[in-house]
Amino acid sequence: MQRDGSLQKFDSALGRRVPRRSFRSRRLPARCLLFALVGAVALAGSTQAQQALDTPRVARLPAVGDHWVWVPDIILAHSLLFDGDSGDVLGTIDGGTTISPKPPLYARDRGEFYSVEIHYARGRRGARTDVVTIYDEQTLAVTGEGVLPTRTSESAGSFGYAALLDGARFLATYNQFPTTSVSITDLASRAFVDEIVVAGCAGIYPTGARSFGMLCGDGTMLAVTLDETGHRQSMVATERFFDAVLDPVMMAGGRHGDRWLFVSFLGTAHEIDFGTTPPTPSAWPLLDESERSAGWRPGGRQLTAVHHASGRLFVIFHQGGAGSHKDAGPEVWVYDIAKRQRVDRFEMPNFTAAFLGTTLALEPGSFAAWLLNLLPDEGADTITVSQDAAPLLFARSSERGSIAVLDARTGEHLRDLTEAGLAGMRLEVP
Repeated sequence: MQRDGSLQKFDSALGRRVPRRSFRSRRLPARCLLFALVGAVALAGSTQAQQALDTPRVARLPAVGDHWVWVPDIILAHSLLFDGDSGDVLGTIDGGTTISPKPPLYARDRGEFYSVEIHYARGRRGARTDVVTIYDEQTLAVTGEGVLPTRTSESAGSFGYAALLDGARFLATYNQFPTTSVSITDLASRAFVDEIVVAGCAGIYPTGARSFGMLCGDGTMLAVTLDETGHRQSMVATERFFDAVLDPVMMAGGRHGDRWLFVSFLGTAHEIDFGTTPPTPSAWPLLDESERSAGWRPGGRQLTAVHHASGRLFVIFHQGGAGSHKDAGPEVWVYDIAKRQRVDRFEMPNFTAAFLGTTLALEPGSFAAWLLNLLPDEGADTITVSQDAAPLLFARSSERGSIAVLDARTGEHLRDLTEAGLAGMRLEVP
C-alpha cells in the first residue's frame, strides 16, 4: 500500500502492480449496504436477547397440591418435586453433600420448605457446615438458613433423622456422634435452641407441637417433651414392647393421630399410643399362620404408609427368609387399623419395564413396551400416600428411575413418574 492510502493489486498479465483508487473515495456497492443493515439488525437483536437473559425471570408454582411428592435422588444429591396427577416435574432442591438427601419438609402455614443439609468447604472435604435451608413454597428460592451443630446424622434412608413438630415451629434433627442426641431449632426465629442427649435411642417421631418419640435399642420407646422455648422438659420411656435381637422393629413407621405404628421383621404391627403417660404399646399380627408358612414377610426401605382419614395402613410384603427385611416386594397389603385386619392386597407394577421403556423411548402400549413387562422385577421397597379424600399411593424401587402412581383406594396403576433419578430410598408428600 502506498503512503497516500491507495490499494494495490497484482496484474499477473503485466507482471506489475497497478494503483487503484483510494478506498475512502470508492462508493459502497448496494450489497455492502444491505450486509451492513442486516448486521446492524442482528447486532441489535443479539443485544436485546442478551438484555433479556440478564433480566431475571422467576417462575411461580401454584398452591401446593395434595398429589405433589418429593423424590430424592442419591446420585445427583437433590430432591425432585413431581405432580402426581400430570407426572410433570415442578422443581428441584439441592440436598447438599450428603449420603442420601433428606426430602424437604413443608410448613403450610408459613409457606416454606425446609431442607436439612451438610456442606463442606471444598466439595467433599474441608470445613463442615450443617444447615437447615429455607425455601419459598412458590419460587423454591432460598429465603434464609439456620446453622446447626456439625453433628447431623445421615444414612442411606435417614428415616426419622429430621422432622417438623406439629405446628412447624420446632425442627428436630438427629445426631449420632459423639453421642446420640437431638438438635432443636426454632424456625420462627431461625435459631438453634438446644441439644438433647438421648443415649441409645434413634429416630424422631412427632407427637405434638412440643413433643416427639424415639425408638430405643432396649426395646422401649422414649417420649420427649419440650418447654415453650424448645428446651428439654421431660423424658419418659415406655415398657419394653419388642425384642431387638429376636424380632426388631423397622424405623420407617407411620403416624395415626396420637399413635405411631411400627412393623417388625417377622410381621407384627406395634402401636404406641402417645395420648397416655407413659405411652402405651400394643401389638397385633399382620399375617396368619398359612402366610407365615408361605414365607411372606414385610420388607423394604420406607415400607409403611398411613392414610389418616380412612385409618388405612399400607405395608410392602415379599416372600423371603431371615435377613430379607430390606428386600423389595411385589405386593402392598392394606389394613384397617381400627379393626386390625387386612382389607386388600395391591400388586405392584413392573418398575424395570417402566424404567427401560422410558430409557428406550418406547411408546406406551406398544408391543415392545408390553414385551418389557415379561422381565423379572422385585417390586417396590418404598411407599408413601397422599392425605386427601382421593388418595394416591406412590411406590418406587430404590434402584429404578421410575415412580408408580396408584389409586390408594383400589390399587389401580394410574401412571408412572419418569426421569425420577437413578436411585433413592425415600418419598415424601408435602
